[in-house]
Amino acid sequence: MSGKRRRKLKLLSEAISNNRGANVEVKDENLELQTWADLPAELLELTLSRLTLADNIRASVVCKRWHSVASAVRVVNQSPWLMYFPKFGDCYEFYDPVLRKVYSLELPELNGSRVCYTKDGWLLLYRPRTHRVFFFNPFTRELIKLPRFEIIYQIVAFSCAPTSPGCVLFTVKHVSPTVVAISTCYPGAMEWTSVNYQNRLPFVSSIWNKLVFCNGRFYCLSLTGWLGVFDPVERTWSVLVVPPPKCPENFFAKNWWKGKFMTEHEGDILVIYTCCSENPIIFKLDRRLMEWEEMRTLDGVTLFASFLSSHSRTYLSGIMRNSVYFSKVRFFGKRCISYSLYDFRYYPRKECHDWGEQDPFDNIWIEPPKDFSAHM
Repeated sequence: MSGKRRRKLKLLSEAISNNRGANVEVKDENLELQTWADLPAELLELTLSRLTLADNIRASVVCKRWHSVASAVRVVNQSPWLMYFPKFGDCYEFYDPVLRKVYSLELPELNGSRVCYTKDGWLLLYRPRTHRVFFFNPFTRELIKLPRFEIIYQIVAFSCAPTSPGCVLFTVKHVSPTVVAISTCYPGAMEWTSVNYQNRLPFVSSIWNKLVFCNGRFYCLSLTGWLGVFDPVERTWSVLVVPPPKCPENFFAKNWWKGKFMTEHEGDILVIYTCCSENPIIFKLDRRLMEWEEMRTLDGVTLFASFLSSHSRTYLSGIMRNSVYFSKVRFFGKRCISYSLYDFRYYPRKECHDWGEQDPFDNIWIEPPKDFSAHM
């Protein structure tokens, strides 16, 4: 091979080598430019939403974008779970709406009983055959008996966990449209105390009334929307001169009373009205003006509504905020449905929202323990 040809091949080889090196440098430079902050928004939100609170806070200092997403999906408070009461057997299921998981517990202690209320992880139950009333914690299996009491057409609530000082049970039953009998009890009492009170306004008791303890008082929403207030310390009762919330006429259709819920949030009384053909309407009691104010937003709060007791939470995951989670189950499985005030729609969209066929004692929201695995 001539020297001239040999030099051409050498120059060609060097050119190819230099070109490959340049390509590698470009690829390396592109790789160096790509960071964790460049993750797709959906993937980043999914990843950060599964972190614990401590890890979420650590991740939020990576960059501004991560801080924004981490704050949006951060779970500070624990969501209540939906507890299902079986028609037969002793197997009770608990649905976690955050992780969308179902857990099961065998609870033979509840055989033959009917749920009345729940608060602070405790259930209040009633056995119709024996009139036995008792507290039960399904996670610790603690049981606290109470004096026998006949509960027929009224509902019962309690102020705080029965292991806490100051726990009071309350129920109200009308004697006549203008007279009610209020009964109270507490853990360790030998009997219930019942006193009749005169009403300035008609107040009728019903299993469809709603009860909530707020600011040291029991608030009871009657079937027709009037609000009664009982102070267990002063032992006073009154029906507030506040006209019932104004709803569209089609809300008062067949079984309209079943789509009504009440809870409290940071000292405010909230009432939710639903109808199968309309979106829910949420009202807040304005104590200054003594009227019900319609709420267009929950400002990030999440409500969990069920017939016998409802709850409110702040700082749940981003997709759960500004929403109402109902205890109604989907037709294709034991999952609750929700309504978003951000999107003005139900999830799932094509679910039937007729509450007329719903059994009020079929399920209830309950506060789970921090570590459920310890109770399995």
